[in-house]
Amino acid sequence: MNRLFGSAPKAPKPTLNAAISNLDSRISSFDVKIASLNAELGTYQSKMSKMRDGPGKTALKNKALKVLQRRKQYESQRDQLQSQVWNMEQAQTMQDNLAGVMTTVDAMKTTQKELKKQYGKVDLDKIERMQDEMADLMDVGNEINETLSRGYEVPDDVDEAELDAELELLGAEMEMEGVGMDAGGVPDFMKDEVPEFIDEPPETNAKVQEAAR
Repeated sequence: MNRLFGSAPKAPKPTLNAAISNLDSRISSFDVKIASLNAELGTYQSKMSKMRDGPGKTALKNKALKVLQRRKQYESQRDQLQSQVWNMEQAQTMQDNLAGVMTTVDAMKTTQKELKKQYGKVDLDKIERMQDEMADLMDVGNEINETLSRGYEVPDDVDEAELDAELELLGAEMEMEGVGMDAGGVPDFMKDEVPEFIDEPPETNAKVQEAAR
């Protein structure tokens, strides 16, 4: 039979949202019925308040009791439907939360793959070598700066006694050089021969004294 006429298409599976909407519609219909019964009860109560006790009031009271009984049944059925809606809404909330969690997990997996792909291109050994080279260059730069900023003053550890001895030696050398000069301050090797760049020979002390007189 299925080959001749084909199989009936499968109906879509019901969802929680569809079930909740269906129950909400039924609850609304019960609310309408309950409101109608409340109006009818109000009419009966208004009439009974104006009637005296008797068969007429008793009959009207019996009708009111039946209406009240129907209202209670509707209210009970409505409360059951509302409980079902509440349970399904809780289940829907859990389902939505689970879907959100799954989406978050998928996003984290994708991010993890991308991070592995990117970090896989990074060579930690090269980075460490580069850091070591930078540290060495910084040390060299510091040494150069220290060398360039070094002062040229006399070191503090120079012995003063050595300086005094050297000073006395220089004084003795100057005295030795002074022995070769006459009283006029002319060296012996310049007494007999005057250099070409001197126009006149230097005057002796005797001539200087006569000129002073």
